[in-house]
Amino acid sequence: MAKRNAPEVNAGSMADIAFLLLIFFLVTTTIETDAGINSKLPPIEDIPEDPPPRKEKNIFIVLVNQNEELLVEEERMELGNLRQAAIDFLDNGGGDCNYCQGRRDPASSDNPLKAVISLQNDRETEYGAYIAVQNELVAAFNFLRNREANRLFGTSFVQMEKNFNDSEYRGSKDKLEEDIKTIRDMFPLNLSEAEPKERE
Repeated sequence: MAKRNAPEVNAGSMADIAFLLLIFFLVTTTIETDAGINSKLPPIEDIPEDPPPRKEKNIFIVLVNQNEELLVEEERMELGNLRQAAIDFLDNGGGDCNYCQGRRDPASSDNPLKAVISLQNDRETEYGAYIAVQNELVAAFNFLRNREANRLFGTSFVQMEKNFNDSEYRGSKDKLEEDIKTIRDMFPLNLSEAEPKERE
């Protein structure tokens, strides 16, 4: 009985097809990138400038130490109380603020334009604890901005920003941009993030 040879398979065209499929997947695949915190760092300056003089009462110092303890004006505070403490400081209106609704304590900030919240941390502070504190401070600014936006324009500041970024918004973007600037000028985000400190 004669021995039959198995037919050979031409794999040359299969290699071409595999190469084309590889290129197709590379071109059509979207690569997901991790979204980080939307924060702009200050530029590096060759000659550091002295900061403008500020009254001590206009600076609200918030420290997250290496033991994840929150110290506000050198006193321990729970994270849940931080937002209200920051609101009270920013909205104090101890000077010439006609839209502030605070206690007008002469020992606290003059007005939101002069008030600065200084967020500090140790080098050993955990990232999660720092971000949780930062979120509470930003939420304090947003609370006050929302309050004033509702009072002046009948909508929240968050909604105004959302509408401004919406490509299908039917209102006047110029007017909306001007209204957003008005609110930002009333409560500017004066949040200073100091360089981490070494604790001895």
